[in-house]
Amino acid sequence: MFIRRVQHINRKNHKTYATYKLVDSIRTERGPRQRVVLNLGADFDLPKDTWKNLANCIEGILTGQRSLIAYPKEIRTLGSSYARKIIRQQASAVVSEGEDIPPDYATVDLTSVEDEEARTVGPEYVVYETIKELGLDRILMELGLKRDQVAASCGLIAARMIAPGSERATHQWLQNVTALDELMGVDFSQLSLDRVYRVSDWLMRHKDALEGHLRQSEGQLFSLKETIILYDLTNTFFEGSGIYNPKARYARSKEKRSDCPLVTLGLVLDMNGFPKKSRIFEGNISEPTTLQTMIRGLAVEDSLIKPTIVLDAGVATEENIQWLKDTHYPYIVVSHKRKKEIPPDLTMVAVKEDDTTSTVSVQAGLATNQETGELELYCHSIDKEKKEEGITTKFQQRFEAELVKARNALSLRGGTKDYKKVLERIGRLKERYKVVSHLYTVTVEKDAETNKAKEIAWAAKKTPKTSGTYCLRTDRTDLTEQQIWDIYTMLTDIEDAFRSMKSELGLRPIYHQKETRCDGHIFITVLAYHLLHTIRFKLRHRGIRLSWSTIRQQLSTQLRVTTIMKREDGKVIRIRKSSKAEPSHQVIYDALNIPYQPGRTVKTIV
Repeated sequence: MFIRRVQHINRKNHKTYATYKLVDSIRTERGPRQRVVLNLGADFDLPKDTWKNLANCIEGILTGQRSLIAYPKEIRTLGSSYARKIIRQQASAVVSEGEDIPPDYATVDLTSVEDEEARTVGPEYVVYETIKELGLDRILMELGLKRDQVAASCGLIAARMIAPGSERATHQWLQNVTALDELMGVDFSQLSLDRVYRVSDWLMRHKDALEGHLRQSEGQLFSLKETIILYDLTNTFFEGSGIYNPKARYARSKEKRSDCPLVTLGLVLDMNGFPKKSRIFEGNISEPTTLQTMIRGLAVEDSLIKPTIVLDAGVATEENIQWLKDTHYPYIVVSHKRKKEIPPDLTMVAVKEDDTTSTVSVQAGLATNQETGELELYCHSIDKEKKEEGITTKFQQRFEAELVKARNALSLRGGTKDYKKVLERIGRLKERYKVVSHLYTVTVEKDAETNKAKEIAWAAKKTPKTSGTYCLRTDRTDLTEQQIWDIYTMLTDIEDAFRSMKSELGLRPIYHQKETRCDGHIFITVLAYHLLHTIRFKLRHRGIRLSWSTIRQQLSTQLRVTTIMKREDGKVIRIRKSSKAEPSHQVIYDALNIPYQPGRTVKTIV
């Protein structure tokens, strides 16, 4: 093999340019001939004195010969890339899964058998089948993206599910780790890093159309009914200053990273946990002010039967509840009543039992609020009570320990004894332990002659027991205790969604500094969660309740491998196929109703 420079003339501007071709000399019936094996393009800029080494390196890879010369790294990398292209172009047999494969016998040298290009294919197979099932690739084409842009977009979304990381890490994964491109019928080896960065720009440009399409596809696929709408918000933090992103603001972080700038994600889910709408807000956004924007964005105001809106305490302000009433949305929200003790004459019924002990873990009772006409559901959770009492006891012990220190200081040399300073010390303690300080009466006795404190005393107040108790309010008077509680506990689906996005899908932290790229990073995570929840929803209907982390870890052992062997006549046979599905893979594939063998079997003879 050798490389040839070919001169061309542009027909439009009549300028000359050159392309480079890899040429091979072959013997034919009419004598020696030369054939073009691969067009290296016009951008081939390797120095001419290295052309021969590159051609020899490519030929050695194709024929399975080991070179006695140690080629430079650049030559080896280019040689492997070009050899891979030639092998793909010269594939002589393609067999899809399930087809009848005729016998194909050959005499080979067993000592020449080798395996190469091992790539993960199990998780990619499941994700790509879900992409096709939801029509995500199709809608991207309809929105005007070209085939390579669609491939890059699907690749980045799949990477967020399988190997979440930075764009640079994703680019490396797409080129060197995964067989996703083989499943899609594309080649990621030529995918540029710049194109990976641009994916978020393409997706954000069509955000509303993509969310609308997925909402419709999921609804048709699973016959979903939007009778219940769940809404909540979370925030996540930046690594960096965030000065180039107007949404990056300092506020109270739900991840306890208030030292970093934040952005807020609002998410609307249906009763089955499927996302319906998302929006990115400023990090210090007031949560109650986002409700009307998100509900209006669902475009369901004109529906004859409007869905019931379920809100957590942070969003369920009186203003928002009044807006829901005015727009005729039924609602179930957490009550902000300060007195949450259960009325003594209220009849309580069991709404949840402990699975292991079969004892009642949550009780609830309905009462009617005479002022508003709403139903109020008083709930008492034993687990919540234990947790709250444990926290309260811990802070009480710390608060009392500090009071003891303050009292002992009155008799110590150098201790704080001045009456005003002692009052200041007690005030600071009350502020530090304000969770429990209101449960105590603290008195400081003053010595009138010395103007010093001579005694600190405290006593616990008698307060009604409200640990483990919370109150829900709703205008749905047709529901029972069990139904109201079941609907409200669906909010845990949003908490699970946020948890999954942040842990399994790599939402946090955000390293992008520009607003567009930050928004794109979050939106890609939301799209990935659409796929993730579709997969888990189907698996749960078949009794498989594994986390996505466990599923992708199990599937990662299925690989796509090229087996190389030298035939008796000197030709090299390459067979590219996926490894056989193991029993753990088959269980997941059966639940998702997809074949066991990802991709096609490809045979190449060089």
